[in-house]
Amino acid sequence: MHNMVYLIGRLTKDPELKTSEDNTNRLSIDLAVQRTFKNEDGVYDVDYLRVVLWNALAEHTCEYCKKGDLVGIKGRIQSRSYEDEDGNIKYITEIIADKISFLASSSKNKETKEEEIIEE
Repeated sequence: MHNMVYLIGRLTKDPELKTSEDNTNRLSIDLAVQRTFKNEDGVYDVDYLRVVLWNALAEHTCEYCKKGDLVGIKGRIQSRSYEDEDGNIKYITEIIADKISFLASSSKNKETKEEEIIEE
C-alpha cells in the first residue's frame, strides 16, 4: 500500500510556530490548492487543505514563508479523531509533510523584503 501526496499551493495566512512542553515544534498551515479544471461557471475552484509540519520543517517554514507564498509539499494523508466537549466524535484529515519546497514569494512579500534590505 502507498500513501503519498504532492501539492502546490499558497499559504492562506502567516505561519505561527507552536512548541510543546517537550520542545517539539509543530506548525499547521492551510494551503489553498487550485484545481486543474474549471467549474460550470468557468472558474477554477480551490481546495483548502490542512498541512502539518514538524520540527525543522516547521521552523524553516515560519522563517521563510508568509501569507500568499507558493510552496510545494510532499507528504502523506492522515486521519484522526477526537471527542469534543459535547461528547461527539470529530474526524480530521490532514496532510503530514515530509518535505516542503519554497517556490515563490507573493508579490506583496517581495516588496516588503526589498524594503527591509534597503533599510539595512
